[in-house]
Amino acid sequence: MFRYQLTINFPMLMRVVGWLLVIEAIFMLMPMVTCLIYDESDFKAFLISAGITAGTGLLMTFGIRSHHTDMGKREGFLLTALVWVVFSAFGMIPFLICRTPMSLSDAFFESMSGFTTTGASILQEIGHFSHGILLWRCLMQWIGGMGIILFTLAVVPMLNSSGGMQMFNAEVTGITHEKLRPRISQTAKSLWYMYIILTIALCGLLCFSPMSVFDSICHAFSTISTGGFSTHDDSIAAFHSTYIEIVLTVFMFLGGVNFALLIKVVTGDPKAAWKSDVFKLYIGAIAVMMVMFVISIISRGEMHGIASVTIDPLFQIVSTMTSTGYTVTNFENWGGFVLALVFLMMFFGACAGSTSGGAKLDRLIFLWENTRNEIYRCIHPNSILPVRVNGKVMSFDLVNKVIAFLCIYVMLIMVGGIVLTAFDIPLVDAFFSSFSAISNTGLGAGVTGYGGSYEIIPDAGKWILALLMLIGRLELFTVLILFTPGFWSK
Repeated sequence: MFRYQLTINFPMLMRVVGWLLVIEAIFMLMPMVTCLIYDESDFKAFLISAGITAGTGLLMTFGIRSHHTDMGKREGFLLTALVWVVFSAFGMIPFLICRTPMSLSDAFFESMSGFTTTGASILQEIGHFSHGILLWRCLMQWIGGMGIILFTLAVVPMLNSSGGMQMFNAEVTGITHEKLRPRISQTAKSLWYMYIILTIALCGLLCFSPMSVFDSICHAFSTISTGGFSTHDDSIAAFHSTYIEIVLTVFMFLGGVNFALLIKVVTGDPKAAWKSDVFKLYIGAIAVMMVMFVISIISRGEMHGIASVTIDPLFQIVSTMTSTGYTVTNFENWGGFVLALVFLMMFFGACAGSTSGGAKLDRLIFLWENTRNEIYRCIHPNSILPVRVNGKVMSFDLVNKVIAFLCIYVMLIMVGGIVLTAFDIPLVDAFFSSFSAISNTGLGAGVTGYGGSYEIIPDAGKWILALLMLIGRLELFTVLILFTPGFWSK
């Protein structure tokens, strides 16, 4: 009898995706209850969405049988990429059937932007949407901030020995990944515990501000995840509160720090932060940007009180560097020099292992060290100069991978921008939108800039940007490897 052996354990993949859909359906109950509290008709939309999502998940979980539960590297990569697409596909259902329905392209764009914590939105008048929809947008960012797979590893222990490490490496941002505990599920739990504690702390602090309890919850979700969705069209500027700006700046900063480092500091090793080259660069970069922002603001006559040269620029710097994308003022008025600095911060982002986007400061250190070594070798060709990070010598293969990552990152921005111009999007807007999507920042310029939205982008362009968001969130290789013939060969 002819027997065909699959190279990838698809039945097990589908079962795990089924479990994840059930979890997503449970999360949908939060906005459903919110609609009940505010007596909004979108209660039905979330009830139907949760029912469809849970029903599909249960059918996949119990209707599919797998002869073995083992999953290797291929399954880890495929599952990680697949889950983000599936979550976005089912997460968009409430947007399609709510009282202010979106088109299919708009709904998927909004959902992918949420889960990847990009924060780019097609919504122009947020106030027209129900409290349930607004909460769902922010909750999607909170789920995606720490990672869908990471949450699964924390709550489904069986994956610890079934491709868990591969999935952990495929989803968590960074160059190398540190296990805080012997088992990967324990590491996932530790990271999520820290994430939840920070969320609760921020929510509590915001409740003492001009924000309502609802706004506090939503902004706690989108701040810790460095996503940037807000409940108001004017973002944080709508609250006119210095207290809110200060509190959010602190927690956006924490969201940009490697969570493994935060856990070390909290659990009795406070010196770990100052032993980290990346953390010191993070602090230094913010300080340097602050000085340059203030100089630019003053030179352009945009100083309107102490806050305009202290809190406002610091807030915008941290918001941009952590890829949160919150705004409190039209920073385009601060001049082209500030916009150039914004581009630089969007490119590198904050620390690896955080919820921020961008190429990460860790890779900037690798690039700097390697470039310095190569320049020195031009004069002393026989020198052997290793790349050192945090006092440790990095392998040649790892350095090559970082350089390749940065090259591909730039090429994807270029390709995305070129493709978008084919849909009659202005040149600057096309490249900046591509840049913003792959860096998961969500900021826009020109037609998609301050006070606007991505609604003006054609439908085909929105799908391109959604793909770039996914590639950026999973740091290129996890998605791009799926398009190589070698991945699918036996």
